[in-house]
Amino acid sequence: MSDLKTPTTSGTTPKAPFTKGSGPLGTDTTGVLVAEPKGRTGASRILLGRDAIMIYALLVVVIGACLLIPRFASPVTVGFLLLDVIPILLIAMPMTLVIITGEIDLSVASTAGLTSAVIGVLWAGGGMDIGVVLLIGLLVGVVAGAFNGFLIAVVGLPSLAVTIGTLALFRGLALVVIGDNAVANFPPELTAFFTSKIGSTGVPVVMVGVVVVVLAFGVVLHLTPFGRGLYALGYSTEAASFVGIKVARSKFWLYVATGGVSALAGVFWTLRYSSARSDNASGLELAVIAAVLLGGVSIFGGKGSIPGVVAGVLLIGTINYALRLGRVSDVVLIIVTGTLLIASVVGPSIFESVKQWNHHRRIRRSLPQH
Repeated sequence: MSDLKTPTTSGTTPKAPFTKGSGPLGTDTTGVLVAEPKGRTGASRILLGRDAIMIYALLVVVIGACLLIPRFASPVTVGFLLLDVIPILLIAMPMTLVIITGEIDLSVASTAGLTSAVIGVLWAGGGMDIGVVLLIGLLVGVVAGAFNGFLIAVVGLPSLAVTIGTLALFRGLALVVIGDNAVANFPPELTAFFTSKIGSTGVPVVMVGVVVVVLAFGVVLHLTPFGRGLYALGYSTEAASFVGIKVARSKFWLYVATGGVSALAGVFWTLRYSSARSDNASGLELAVIAAVLLGGVSIFGGKGSIPGVVAGVLLIGTINYALRLGRVSDVVLIIVTGTLLIASVVGPSIFESVKQWNHHRRIRRSLPQH
């Protein structure tokens, strides 16, 4: 029997997380790992985490824009900036959950456009209450999301291929429904409500409802078993299924939620501008995905949070609005959004590589020196 020294509850604590002793045939066993060095914990983990970094970046951009761009630091800027980011912020909530599971939905902007087209045609036809028209528009989005969910979760088709197809399908249906026409005779009081502000703050009244949606998705993702199961889905669908998570059902309802919230964004878009067109919200999916990935959600699934995504949405919205105030062309804005999208994919990979390098370096330092 080898005389192996082990740490006990009494006496002095070992200085290194390794033990020494003699192994079989009298060989010396050096460097038996007892405790692996750990990374940041507690307050430092929160203050230096990805969400915190995104918030710091947002504050830096806001302060820089206030100092460098005339007219940026005003309630008017707050109002228009928030009105611009509301559709992105709404759609980014269910998109966060979808990407955490390792899937994606590229049809969100087309769903919003189809909703807008249906609302415009129904309202222009007359004889129907505006509340019923809006409700039907929301149902159109739910059905579109359910269609995506059926093909992906039930049939088992890849989400990228399905939603690229429905991106074109839903936009084409919107064009069939309303054609090249535009409906603009919506009740003016609705447009006034969707653009009204809370006192002199510049904050739109509809932000109250948006905050409720954000909090609801935050609670679902971070405080419920369903939300925790989504992270498991992102890591491995087989393992998630093994522990009892209903994989197909979870994915199906996520796409239903994505369709419904996209329709809600389409309703906001239509009533804010008092215009229903087939090309409403065109290209919005790029901004949504860029904001979600920039906010710390891994494109490979299994990682992400609602606070980080909210900061990502506001960061992209602030940069775009500041550039507009600086009279930068829309082409440059598209380039900036595309660059942020690439950076949000490449950046986490570089960060993870550095993190792994530091982790292995700490382990090597803990090894006994000969």
